[in-house]
Amino acid sequence: MELRGRILVVDHDEATRTAAASVARRLGFAVSMAPSVESARQEFDEAPDLAIVEVELPGPISGLELMQELHRAHGDGVPVILVSAERVEPLDHVAGLLLGADDYLSKPFDEGELLARILRSLGRSDTRGSVERAHANGSMALSPREREILTLLARGLRQDEIARELVVSPKTIGTHIQHILAKLGVHSRAQAVAEAYRLGLVSPDFTGHGLFAVSA
Repeated sequence: MELRGRILVVDHDEATRTAAASVARRLGFAVSMAPSVESARQEFDEAPDLAIVEVELPGPISGLELMQELHRAHGDGVPVILVSAERVEPLDHVAGLLLGADDYLSKPFDEGELLARILRSLGRSDTRGSVERAHANGSMALSPREREILTLLARGLRQDEIARELVVSPKTIGTHIQHILAKLGVHSRAQAVAEAYRLGLVSPDFTGHGLFAVSA
């Protein structure tokens, strides 16, 4: 079988490396595995098609910093899926996405979910650039209600909590959230918050109760 490319797996845990490598091979990719930052750097001569990087790598350099090194070496177009067993809160996911990750998974992960995330990351072609161009000309502007819901998502409210806050049904909120994801070109709520923040749709608010406020 002709290989589709190469996926780099960087994780200190052998079981996690093996599981991720198994998924990559099922998809027809060659796999490079590295248990540390040092061994991962030896794989940087050629850009991988995708990298799966543990956040809590041993040593002075974290997986977040290694991801940034990879992007400096080969550009932001290399998709990186961060995985973490400790930094699993929503704000950890948002931070990773803001720093350049394409996706973020908590460990232990389901192999089927990882497979789907890999396919989705590889299939996203220039989505970020398209979103920025659309945002610049206003063709994907969020409605006032969508901005309101985005604010509440950024504050950590769940779908049912947002529904109670806005006195509508959870199903209605779910529909609005799907519209927000589509307009921002993302596939998760954490990514929506991160992308909206990066595009200036939301900004830090240290005077109120939430982490973010919607920009005018």
